[in-house]
Amino acid sequence: MRPRITPQLLWRTGAAFAAIGAVTGAFGAHGLRNRPGMTPEKLAAWQTASQYSFINGLALLAVSLHPRFSVHAFAGPAIATGSLLFSGSIFALILAPKLKVLGPVTPLGGIAMIAGYVSLIF
Repeated sequence: MRPRITPQLLWRTGAAFAAIGAVTGAFGAHGLRNRPGMTPEKLAAWQTASQYSFINGLALLAVSLHPRFSVHAFAGPAIATGSLLFSGSIFALILAPKLKVLGPVTPLGGIAMIAGYVSLIF
């Protein structure tokens, strides 16, 4: 049986992603700078991942309030999964550079996010 998407689930997921975005943004601004091997490019990638997490969290909060899209079987889950894959893979690659196998996961997450947003058109 397929799990039911509820507005409450989307709201909680959105709040979690927004919180993760805020926490990782602060960590990137204050905790990563002195880490060995940290470069401006890695800090920029971390900032991008943090921003996407935060923005997608806000988007999920907004979607959870919509009468039709809050129960949409694809949009919310695709945005959430895409955000997790996109931002999560960047965070992992920055913290554990030996996990290069996660490199291809980042664009797959981006595609999932985009598909979720595009599905809101219909």
